[in-house]
Amino acid sequence: MTQSVFPHRHLLGIQGLTPQHITMLLDLADGYVEQNRAADKKKALLRGRTVINLFYESSTRTRTSFELAGKRLGADVINMQVSASSVNKGETLIDTAMTLTAMHPDVLVVRHSDSGAVQLLSQKVDCAVINAGDGSHEHPTQALLDALTIRRRKGRLSGLLVAICGDVLHSRVARSNIHLLNIMGAQVRVVAPRTLVPATMSRLGVEVFHDMREGLKGCDIIMMLRVQNERMRGNFIPSIREYFHFFGLDYEKLGQAKADALIMHPGPMNRGVEIDSDLADDYERSVIREQVEMGVAVRMACLEVLARNYTGGTA
Repeated sequence: MTQSVFPHRHLLGIQGLTPQHITMLLDLADGYVEQNRAADKKKALLRGRTVINLFYESSTRTRTSFELAGKRLGADVINMQVSASSVNKGETLIDTAMTLTAMHPDVLVVRHSDSGAVQLLSQKVDCAVINAGDGSHEHPTQALLDALTIRRRKGRLSGLLVAICGDVLHSRVARSNIHLLNIMGAQVRVVAPRTLVPATMSRLGVEVFHDMREGLKGCDIIMMLRVQNERMRGNFIPSIREYFHFFGLDYEKLGQAKADALIMHPGPMNRGVEIDSDLADDYERSVIREQVEMGVAVRMACLEVLARNYTGGTA
């Protein structure tokens, strides 16, 4: 891949990408899905390149899939355990950036609890940077893997009606998905309690519903979100039991959507809170397992494109 095809040095968010950029990444990832199902899963495209995973927040799915993606492309992959690093000794984000730059990595994959931290880091390093989630801001590779999952099942993104349900207020996944789905011509609804919807949400070009059954009517895709208790400061929901009663997805509420509607969740799931456990495991309707598989393929595509764009030094 060349910069004329994907002209961005970093992948910090979905905003700023065109339909052509998104389609190119999804098409490339599609090929990696088949490679990952083959007996020989490795390629040497990124041999000699170095990928550093720098995660300031704990993660299983995202960090592991980035590690696997880098290794399957032949890159040297380093996982930095921030909890055991100099950060706990008072090293600042900028100090860390300077240290990493001296190691001459090709791609830096960063997750951070503060919105905007990854963009700041990208301005201080010479290599390509991928945002693996920053605060409540964006999580671009999650939106891309969700889009790939939908496209492979439905054959398209344009014209679909997608409901994003749950803790939208604290969700970077919701924001990235809203941006991507709008860019690709889908219609987006947000379904959540009033306390979990940002006041500015309607400006993002979505319909807002506070009744689950109304919000799911006629939907092609139902994307459930995790209740992020760790980000809540105050009483956003009265109780877990009451939240599930009104906003948890079960078979009765699902009946309002189209008969072939697909169920998604970025994980990790709180079973019995956001989604009924049996429904989450209903592989005729749920594509949650497929989302995990698509994550490796999408991250391989992003690593390949950005590593090939980065040729060393400054851009």
